[in-house]
Amino acid sequence: MAEETGFEGRQGIARIEAFSDGVLAIIITIMVLELHAPEQPGLAALWHLWSIFFAYVISYNFIAIYWLNHHRLFGHARVVTNNLLWSNIVLLFTLSLLPFTTAYLGMHFGDPVASAIYTLSLLAPSFAFLWLETAIRCSGSQTIDSLAYYRATTRKCILASLAYTLAFLLSLVWPYVGVTLAGLVGLFWMLPYGPLDHLFLRSDPSNGE
Repeated sequence: MAEETGFEGRQGIARIEAFSDGVLAIIITIMVLELHAPEQPGLAALWHLWSIFFAYVISYNFIAIYWLNHHRLFGHARVVTNNLLWSNIVLLFTLSLLPFTTAYLGMHFGDPVASAIYTLSLLAPSFAFLWLETAIRCSGSQTIDSLAYYRATTRKCILASLAYTLAFLLSLVWPYVGVTLAGLVGLFWMLPYGPLDHLFLRSDPSNGE
């Protein structure tokens, strides 16, 4: 069956990556178009837009991190499966909602509803990326390095999802705290292996360490 053995090879993987890159580029373009210059001159008018720009910076960093980790993850993919295709489509769908939630947060920064909606829009891609990682883990490279990468990525997805869930709950009471926590999660995703990953890997019996 196609789902078990996969179809296409690296050429098919490259097509999915190219399509995903295009979608992410469009998402960033839509977000930057929401940044409208103030009609009035002066720093006071610019400062009035700080919340919109702050929301844009968080979301831009979020998209950049997903692009980087999407690229790294697909480096381990070997065949195209239906599971991979649909999980990637769902990931792109969840990310495509960011321009709306970013604009809404920027216009109503500090509002519990806006903050809650925004943190939920960060939680959804985290689950989608975990699904995509699982699909590639099942049909992709099975080298020692790849398996170590899968383990680290799975742990990051789980921890990030827990952090976004906490950020959502905090946003209902303390909107600024919830959004700040969600933004800090980006630091956790900056590198493929961070301090927590090395801690996990050292304690992982399958690593032989």
